[in-house]
Amino acid sequence: MPVPSAEPEGSSSSAALKTRFSAKWQSLSNNTRGICWALLATFLMAVMSTIIKLLGDRLHVTQILMLRQFFMLVISAPIIIKGFPGSLKTQAPLLHLGRILLASSAMYFGFTAVIHLPLAESTVIGFARTFFITIFAVFFLKEVIGIHRISATVLGFIGVMVIVQPGTGAEMSIYSFMAILASACAALVGIILRKVTQVDQPITILTFQATFVGLIMAPFGIYYWVSINLNDAILLLCLAGVSWGAQMSNIQALKFGEASAIAPFDYIRLVYAAIISVVIFGVWPLWTTYLGGAIIVAASLYTLHRETVLGKKVATGTAPSKTH
Repeated sequence: MPVPSAEPEGSSSSAALKTRFSAKWQSLSNNTRGICWALLATFLMAVMSTIIKLLGDRLHVTQILMLRQFFMLVISAPIIIKGFPGSLKTQAPLLHLGRILLASSAMYFGFTAVIHLPLAESTVIGFARTFFITIFAVFFLKEVIGIHRISATVLGFIGVMVIVQPGTGAEMSIYSFMAILASACAALVGIILRKVTQVDQPITILTFQATFVGLIMAPFGIYYWVSINLNDAILLLCLAGVSWGAQMSNIQALKFGEASAIAPFDYIRLVYAAIISVVIFGVWPLWTTYLGGAIIVAASLYTLHRETVLGKKVATGTAPSKTH
Protein backbone atom coordinates (compact mmCIF):
# COMPACT_ATOMS: atom_id res chain seq x y z
CA MET A 1 0.00 0.00 0.00
CA PRO A 2 1.57 3.39 -1.00
CA VAL A 3 2.44 5.74 1.82
CA PRO A 4 0.64 9.08 1.44
CA SER A 5 2.82 12.12 0.89
CA ALA A 6 3.47 14.20 3.98
CA GLU A 7 2.82 17.36 1.98
CA PRO A 8 0.01 18.10 -0.46
CA GLU A 9 1.09 17.95 -4.10
CA GLY A 10 0.20 21.60 -4.59
CA SER A 11 2.45 22.61 -1.70
CA SER A 12 5.39 20.71 -3.19
CA SER A 13 4.88 22.32 -6.60
CA SER A 14 4.67 25.73 -4.99
CA ALA A 15 7.93 25.16 -3.11
CA ALA A 16 9.68 24.00 -6.28
CA LEU A 17 8.43 27.04 -8.19
CA LYS A 18 9.61 29.32 -5.39
CA THR A 19 13.05 27.66 -5.44
CA ARG A 20 13.38 28.08 -9.21
CA PHE A 21 12.30 31.71 -9.02
CA SER A 22 14.76 32.40 -6.20
CA ALA A 23 17.61 30.81 -8.17
CA LYS A 24 16.75 32.84 -11.27
CA TRP A 25 16.46 36.02 -9.21
CA GLN A 26 19.84 35.45 -7.57
CA SER A 27 21.45 34.93 -10.98
CA LEU A 28 20.53 38.46 -12.07
CA SER A 29 22.95 41.35 -11.68
CA ASN A 30 22.29 43.86 -8.92
CA ASN A 31 21.34 46.53 -11.45
CA THR A 32 18.90 44.19 -13.19
CA ARG A 33 17.23 43.38 -9.88
CA GLY A 34 17.10 47.09 -9.10
CA ILE A 35 15.39 47.69 -12.46
CA CYS A 36 12.74 45.04 -11.73
CA TRP A 37 11.95 46.69 -8.41
CA ALA A 38 11.88 50.09 -10.14
CA LEU A 39 9.29 48.87 -12.66
CA LEU A 40 7.01 47.77 -9.82
CA ALA A 41 7.59 51.04 -7.97
CA THR A 42 6.68 53.17 -11.00
CA PHE A 43 3.43 51.29 -11.53
CA LEU A 44 2.41 51.74 -7.91
CA MET A 45 3.36 55.43 -8.09
CA ALA A 46 1.06 55.89 -11.09
CA VAL A 47 -1.80 54.31 -9.13
CA MET A 48 -0.90 56.51 -6.15
CA SER A 49 -1.10 59.66 -8.29
CA THR A 50 -4.54 58.62 -9.52
CA ILE A 51 -5.86 58.17 -5.99
CA ILE A 52 -4.37 61.52 -4.90
CA LYS A 53 -6.07 63.25 -7.82
CA LEU A 54 -9.41 61.71 -6.86
CA LEU A 55 -9.01 62.71 -3.20
CA GLY A 56 -7.86 66.22 -4.12
CA ASP A 57 -11.35 67.09 -5.31
CA ARG A 58 -12.47 67.32 -1.67
CA LEU A 59 -9.48 67.25 0.68
CA HIS A 60 -6.54 69.63 1.13
CA VAL A 61 -3.16 68.21 0.12
CA THR A 62 -1.76 68.46 3.68
CA GLN A 63 -4.72 66.49 5.09
CA ILE A 64 -4.16 63.81 2.45
CA LEU A 65 -0.46 63.66 3.30
CA MET A 66 -1.03 63.57 7.05
CA LEU A 67 -3.55 60.71 6.86
CA ARG A 68 -1.50 58.86 4.24
CA GLN A 69 1.57 58.86 6.48
CA PHE A 70 -0.48 57.79 9.50
CA PHE A 71 -2.03 54.82 7.72
CA MET A 72 1.36 53.82 6.29
CA LEU A 73 2.70 53.77 9.84
CA VAL A 74 -0.20 51.54 10.90
CA ILE A 75 0.55 49.15 8.01
CA SER A 76 4.21 49.03 9.05
CA ALA A 77 3.44 48.52 12.76
CA PRO A 78 3.53 44.68 12.81
CA ILE A 79 6.97 44.62 11.15
CA ILE A 80 8.24 47.40 13.40
CA ILE A 81 7.06 45.60 16.54
CA LYS A 82 8.44 42.25 15.38
CA GLY A 83 11.91 43.70 14.78
CA PHE A 84 11.92 46.17 17.69
CA PRO A 85 14.23 47.77 18.74
CA GLY A 86 16.42 46.90 15.75
CA SER A 87 13.76 48.07 13.30
CA LEU A 88 14.19 51.64 14.56
CA LYS A 89 17.98 51.72 14.82
CA THR A 90 19.78 53.86 12.28
CA GLN A 91 23.42 54.35 11.38
CA ALA A 92 22.75 57.61 9.53
CA PRO A 93 20.54 59.99 11.55
CA LEU A 94 21.65 63.14 9.68
CA LEU A 95 20.92 61.55 6.31
CA HIS A 96 17.45 60.63 7.57
CA LEU A 97 16.88 64.21 8.71
CA GLY A 98 17.80 65.57 5.29
CA ARG A 99 15.68 62.94 3.58
CA ILE A 100 12.63 63.73 5.72
CA LEU A 101 12.82 67.47 4.97
CA LEU A 102 13.36 66.88 1.25
CA ALA A 103 10.65 64.20 1.11
CA SER A 104 8.17 66.54 2.82
CA SER A 105 8.87 69.21 0.21
CA ALA A 106 8.74 66.74 -2.67
CA MET A 107 5.41 65.31 -1.51
CA TYR A 108 3.77 68.68 -0.86
CA PHE A 109 4.80 70.18 -4.20
CA GLY A 110 4.30 66.95 -6.11
CA PHE A 111 0.87 66.13 -4.66
CA THR A 112 -0.29 69.70 -5.30
CA ALA A 113 0.81 69.47 -8.93
CA VAL A 114 -0.94 66.11 -9.38
CA ILE A 115 -4.20 67.51 -8.02
CA HIS A 116 -4.22 70.65 -10.18
CA LEU A 117 -2.59 69.47 -13.42
CA PRO A 118 -3.78 66.82 -15.89
CA LEU A 119 -2.36 63.44 -14.83
CA ALA A 120 -0.27 62.99 -17.99
CA GLU A 121 1.17 66.51 -17.71
CA SER A 122 2.17 66.21 -14.06
CA THR A 123 3.68 62.80 -14.81
CA VAL A 124 5.72 64.12 -17.73
CA ILE A 125 7.07 67.12 -15.80
CA GLY A 126 8.00 64.73 -13.01
CA PHE A 127 10.43 63.06 -15.38
CA ALA A 128 12.83 65.94 -14.80
CA ARG A 129 13.75 63.84 -11.74
CA THR A 130 15.67 61.51 -14.07
CA PHE A 131 18.01 64.29 -15.12
CA PHE A 132 18.42 65.61 -11.60
CA ILE A 133 19.20 62.16 -10.21
CA THR A 134 21.69 61.36 -12.98
CA ILE A 135 23.55 64.62 -12.34
CA PHE A 136 23.38 64.25 -8.55
CA ALA A 137 24.64 60.65 -8.80
CA VAL A 138 27.83 61.89 -10.45
CA PHE A 139 28.48 64.59 -7.85
CA PHE A 140 27.32 62.86 -4.65
CA LEU A 141 27.69 59.12 -5.34
CA LYS A 142 30.73 59.33 -7.64
CA GLU A 143 29.00 57.02 -10.13
CA VAL A 144 30.60 56.74 -13.55
CA ILE A 145 28.05 57.51 -16.26
CA GLY A 146 28.98 55.83 -19.55
CA ILE A 147 27.72 56.35 -23.07
CA HIS A 148 25.03 53.66 -22.84
CA ARG A 149 23.30 55.14 -19.80
CA ILE A 150 23.61 58.67 -21.14
CA SER A 151 22.12 57.53 -24.47
CA ALA A 152 19.20 55.74 -22.76
CA THR A 153 18.43 58.74 -20.56
CA VAL A 154 18.62 61.21 -23.46
CA LEU A 155 16.50 58.93 -25.67
CA GLY A 156 13.90 58.69 -22.93
CA PHE A 157 13.87 62.46 -22.58
CA ILE A 158 13.37 62.82 -26.34
CA GLY A 159 10.27 60.65 -25.90
CA VAL A 160 9.07 63.03 -23.19
CA MET A 161 9.67 66.04 -25.46
CA VAL A 162 7.64 64.38 -28.25
CA ILE A 163 4.73 64.22 -25.80
CA VAL A 164 5.18 67.67 -24.23
CA GLN A 165 5.80 69.42 -27.58
CA PRO A 166 7.62 72.44 -26.12
CA GLY A 167 7.35 75.76 -27.91
CA THR A 168 3.61 75.51 -28.55
CA GLY A 169 2.96 78.71 -26.63
CA ALA A 170 1.71 77.18 -23.37
CA GLU A 171 2.84 79.14 -20.33
CA MET A 172 4.30 77.44 -17.31
CA SER A 173 1.89 77.64 -14.37
CA ILE A 174 2.79 77.73 -10.70
CA TYR A 175 1.74 74.08 -10.53
CA SER A 176 4.13 73.17 -13.34
CA PHE A 177 6.92 74.88 -11.41
CA MET A 178 5.88 72.94 -8.29
CA ALA A 179 6.14 69.71 -10.27
CA ILE A 180 9.70 70.57 -11.35
CA LEU A 181 10.68 71.56 -7.80
CA ALA A 182 9.20 68.30 -6.52
CA SER A 183 11.33 66.41 -9.06
CA ALA A 184 14.52 68.05 -7.82
CA CYS A 185 13.67 67.26 -4.19
CA ALA A 186 12.70 63.69 -5.08
CA ALA A 187 16.01 63.22 -6.91
CA LEU A 188 17.94 64.28 -3.81
CA VAL A 189 15.81 61.90 -1.74
CA GLY A 190 16.80 59.14 -4.17
CA ILE A 191 20.48 59.97 -3.79
CA ILE A 192 20.19 59.88 0.00
CA LEU A 193 18.26 56.61 -0.20
CA ARG A 194 21.09 55.06 -2.21
CA LYS A 195 23.42 55.73 0.73
CA VAL A 196 20.97 54.96 3.55
CA THR A 197 19.89 51.59 2.09
CA GLN A 198 23.47 50.37 2.47
CA VAL A 199 23.39 50.74 6.26
CA ASP A 200 19.73 50.65 7.39
CA GLN A 201 16.83 48.21 6.96
CA PRO A 202 14.05 49.11 4.49
CA ILE A 203 11.45 49.11 7.28
CA THR A 204 13.57 51.57 9.30
CA ILE A 205 13.84 53.92 6.34
CA LEU A 206 10.11 53.81 5.63
CA THR A 207 9.14 54.18 9.29
CA PHE A 208 11.24 57.30 9.82
CA GLN A 209 9.71 58.97 6.76
CA ALA A 210 6.12 57.92 7.54
CA THR A 211 6.41 59.18 11.13
CA PHE A 212 8.18 62.49 10.70
CA VAL A 213 6.63 63.59 7.40
CA GLY A 214 3.26 62.94 9.05
CA LEU A 215 4.24 65.05 12.04
CA ILE A 216 5.42 67.90 9.80
CA MET A 217 2.12 67.85 7.89
CA ALA A 218 -0.11 67.41 10.98
CA PRO A 219 -0.53 71.10 11.96
CA PHE A 220 -1.46 72.07 8.40
CA GLY A 221 -3.66 69.01 7.92
CA ILE A 222 -5.60 69.79 11.08
CA TYR A 223 -5.96 73.46 10.10
CA TYR A 224 -7.39 72.54 6.68
CA TRP A 225 -9.34 69.56 8.00
CA VAL A 226 -12.45 68.50 6.12
CA SER A 227 -14.70 65.70 7.41
CA ILE A 228 -14.17 62.52 5.42
CA ASN A 229 -16.90 60.22 4.13
CA LEU A 230 -16.77 56.46 3.52
CA ASN A 231 -15.51 56.86 -0.03
CA ASP A 232 -12.69 59.14 1.17
CA ALA A 233 -11.77 56.64 3.89
CA ILE A 234 -11.54 53.76 1.40
CA LEU A 235 -9.42 55.82 -0.98
CA LEU A 236 -7.13 56.92 1.86
CA LEU A 237 -6.60 53.31 2.96
CA CYS A 238 -5.86 52.31 -0.63
CA LEU A 239 -3.50 55.26 -0.95
CA ALA A 240 -1.60 54.19 2.17
CA GLY A 241 -1.27 50.59 0.97
CA VAL A 242 -0.16 51.54 -2.53
CA SER A 243 2.24 54.20 -1.18
CA TRP A 244 3.74 51.68 1.25
CA GLY A 245 4.31 49.21 -1.57
CA ALA A 246 5.74 51.90 -3.86
CA GLN A 247 8.20 53.15 -1.26
CA MET A 248 9.34 49.66 -0.27
CA SER A 249 9.83 48.81 -3.96
CA ASN A 250 11.75 52.04 -4.53
CA ILE A 251 13.94 51.38 -1.50
CA GLN A 252 14.74 47.90 -2.82
CA ALA A 253 15.43 49.31 -6.30
CA LEU A 254 17.96 51.78 -4.92
CA LYS A 255 19.45 49.14 -2.63
CA PHE A 256 20.30 46.83 -5.55
CA GLY A 257 20.73 49.17 -8.49
CA GLU A 258 22.92 52.17 -9.12
CA ALA A 259 20.83 55.33 -9.13
CA SER A 260 21.76 56.31 -12.69
CA ALA A 261 21.07 52.79 -13.99
CA ILE A 262 17.47 52.62 -12.80
CA ALA A 263 16.64 56.30 -13.43
CA PRO A 264 15.51 55.80 -17.10
CA PHE A 265 12.84 53.35 -15.96
CA ASP A 266 10.93 56.14 -14.30
CA TYR A 267 9.72 56.95 -17.83
CA ILE A 268 7.58 53.80 -17.86
CA ARG A 269 5.28 55.60 -15.43
CA LEU A 270 4.00 57.66 -18.36
CA VAL A 271 2.70 54.52 -20.04
CA TYR A 272 0.90 53.56 -16.84
CA ALA A 273 -0.49 57.10 -16.50
CA ALA A 274 -1.79 57.07 -20.09
CA ILE A 275 -3.66 53.79 -19.52
CA ILE A 276 -5.10 55.02 -16.22
CA SER A 277 -6.19 58.30 -17.84
CA VAL A 278 -8.28 56.35 -20.35
CA VAL A 279 -9.73 53.85 -17.89
CA ILE A 280 -10.40 56.18 -14.93
CA PHE A 281 -10.79 59.67 -16.40
CA GLY A 282 -11.87 58.82 -19.95
CA VAL A 283 -9.11 60.99 -21.47
CA TRP A 284 -7.43 59.53 -24.56
CA PRO A 285 -3.79 60.53 -25.12
CA LEU A 286 -2.78 62.20 -28.40
CA TRP A 287 -0.88 60.26 -31.05
CA THR A 288 2.29 61.98 -29.86
CA THR A 289 1.83 60.29 -26.49
CA TYR A 290 1.90 56.88 -28.17
CA LEU A 291 4.99 57.80 -30.19
CA GLY A 292 6.79 59.25 -27.20
CA GLY A 293 5.76 56.29 -25.06
CA ALA A 294 7.23 53.89 -27.64
CA ILE A 295 10.55 55.77 -27.55
CA ILE A 296 10.55 55.74 -23.75
CA VAL A 297 9.86 52.00 -23.57
CA ALA A 298 12.59 51.34 -26.15
CA ALA A 299 15.12 53.32 -24.12
CA SER A 300 14.20 51.47 -20.92
CA LEU A 301 14.29 48.03 -22.54
CA TYR A 302 17.68 48.85 -24.05
CA THR A 303 19.03 49.70 -20.60
CA LEU A 304 17.59 46.46 -19.19
CA HIS A 305 19.27 44.49 -21.99
CA ARG A 306 22.59 46.21 -21.36
CA GLU A 307 22.48 45.55 -17.62
CA THR A 308 21.58 41.89 -18.18
CA VAL A 309 24.50 41.43 -20.59
CA LEU A 310 26.84 43.26 -18.22
CA GLY A 311 25.72 41.06 -15.32
CA LYS A 312 26.67 37.94 -17.29
CA LYS A 313 30.07 39.43 -18.13
CA VAL A 314 30.68 40.28 -14.48
CA ALA A 315 29.80 36.72 -13.52
CA THR A 316 32.34 35.34 -16.02
CA GLY A 317 34.99 37.95 -15.23
CA THR A 318 34.94 39.48 -18.71
CA ALA A 319 33.26 42.78 -17.86
CA PRO A 320 35.07 45.96 -18.96
CA SER A 321 35.59 48.96 -16.72
CA LYS A 322 32.52 51.01 -15.79
CA THR A 323 31.71 52.65 -19.09
CA HIS A 324 28.14 51.46 -19.36
